[in-house]
Amino acid sequence: MSEYICPKCKKPNYDDDALLCIYCGESLHRESGILGSIKYAHHKIIFIIAVALIVLAFAVLMLR
Repeated sequence: MSEYICPKCKKPNYDDDALLCIYCGESLHRESGILGSIKYAHHKIIFIIAVALIVLAFAVLMLR
């Protein structure tokens, strides 16, 4: 069992499956699968991946 500290009220939460604080109801900013990791990832990483995909799509389009 691990401890998660709420970023808002700073109280510990010991439930491994909890996504919300049991004291104040705020998000614990925990990842829950692939969508959670995207939601709480740094926006710079998401931006770089999006730009790389656009450049790759443009390159594939030009090679046709």
